[in-house]
Amino acid sequence: MRITKKQYKKIESLLPKPRGNFVVEHLKVLNAILYVAENGCKWRALPRRYGHWNTVYRRFRRWAENGVLSRVLEYHYLYRVHRIF
Repeated sequence: MRITKKQYKKIESLLPKPRGNFVVEHLKVLNAILYVAENGCKWRALPRRYGHWNTVYRRFRRWAENGVLSRVLEYHYLYRVHRIF
């Protein structure tokens, strides 16, 4: 399961603005999170195409703590942007 660029455009405004040394795009991080959720793998087993596992994990954790993921999931629930479940 992957989020397309078209689907990403609908939720892009819910994500924080990139800061600092921005290496991995938000779209890649979202798809990496979906990959881990779908496959039940450890963060360290994340395929390299999604970026370094620690970068993805830190952004996931920061987004979870700051309510970003909740906003994205709520938007998905209200507007059915992507069939996650």
